[in-house]
Amino acid sequence: MSVISQDITNGELANWDRDPVLSVEHLTMRFGGLVAIDDLSFNVGRGDITALIGPNGAGKTTVFNCVTGFYKPTEGRIVMRHGPGRQQEAVDAVTAGDGAWARSAEGAVFLLERMPDFEISRHAKVARTFQNIRLFGGMTLLENLLVAQHNKLMAASGFTVGGIFGIPRFRREEKEAVEKAVYWLERTKLIDRADDPAGDLPYGDQRRLEIARAMCTEPHLLCLDEPAAGLNPRESAELNELLQFIRREHNTSILLIEHDMGVVMEISDHVIVLDYGVKISDGSAEFVRTDPRVIAAYLGVEDEEIEDKPEIASLVVEALGEEAAEEAGIDVPTDVTPEDVAALAETASPEQAAHPGRRPGGIEGPREGGSDKLTIIQGIGPVNERKLNELGIWHFDQIAAWTPEEIEWVGSYLAFPGRIERENWVGQAQELARKKSGAGE
Repeated sequence: MSVISQDITNGELANWDRDPVLSVEHLTMRFGGLVAIDDLSFNVGRGDITALIGPNGAGKTTVFNCVTGFYKPTEGRIVMRHGPGRQQEAVDAVTAGDGAWARSAEGAVFLLERMPDFEISRHAKVARTFQNIRLFGGMTLLENLLVAQHNKLMAASGFTVGGIFGIPRFRREEKEAVEKAVYWLERTKLIDRADDPAGDLPYGDQRRLEIARAMCTEPHLLCLDEPAAGLNPRESAELNELLQFIRREHNTSILLIEHDMGVVMEISDHVIVLDYGVKISDGSAEFVRTDPRVIAAYLGVEDEEIEDKPEIASLVVEALGEEAAEEAGIDVPTDVTPEDVAALAETASPEQAAHPGRRPGGIEGPREGGSDKLTIIQGIGPVNERKLNELGIWHFDQIAAWTPEEIEWVGSYLAFPGRIERENWVGQAQELARKKSGAGE
């Protein structure tokens, strides 16, 4: 797929290109023979809320791990800037040398791929949260926020000696640290539980405490990995308010990974979409929301299928709704019958007969109790589920029994050669079939 970019707004460069706080340039990350991120480039605008989205397995968390120093990228440059503008001369000078960062007339620039994770947090001022909550469950909420200010307190104590004797500088810094912790507990509506163990908090409160802890490091860039995961609608609305407050009142740029499209579209200034480690769309939330390639990636079909095959377009329209499909520029077919859709599965046609491998056997309809929800398998969207149903594939155990020749045929039929192997549909289906069998015993 070609990269779509929407970098011009009313004839001017968008904020993320004009004043980027972070630039990811030609980032590639390989794990052995697996390419998780492939030549990825994007900017995060200063003061923007930027969302990094994509289907499961697209490589989003790998990007975060590269930005925050948990992984060292195989190739590419990651530039963090303190101060306005691109500061290109300073960036080029640091790149040409052996150092990782340098001061400039506008502020400072940092090459994050050259820095260990603790220096990225301390000097480049990049903070993050994780998919899986990583609080100190046995510590109180207040203590969790004081731990985030450990470096400052240690320096003020002379590395424990001043803390033991309570020198004035340490007492002053300790007081400020407590005040900052209390401030963020108030902003996250957790002040009433300041002395409770963090592990006793409900899930949504723990999410907000993680954000509060990250903000105690005074970051220039806050990276949030699925902050709305597991939240109910009320908690998601509170999260939106908190992120808008952080951006507005603390001039903190935010980069987030999120699957909740309600959150993404409501608060994001800029959205980047990944699919299999490749950027497929880049622009404003409105631009990305109606991008056919994004829709195709999320539904599990290739964009060429939407454009060229009215039968596929019909299924996409059904999944999206006519209004959303029209906004995305997808023509709503008016002359496609159920027989046309069913014909997708007919090997008698020259097109279907041309598929390599062997077509798997199917059954006329789902067994007693109804069909399995095939979309549970990563990589099978609602369109692919319908196409598999037309083949007579209704249950996990059918997919679990596919041979290599049948996998080859289905991959060609779905226009995704190699995808079934990459995402291990058969292994996923075998596990789901075992769980279903165990639950039925």
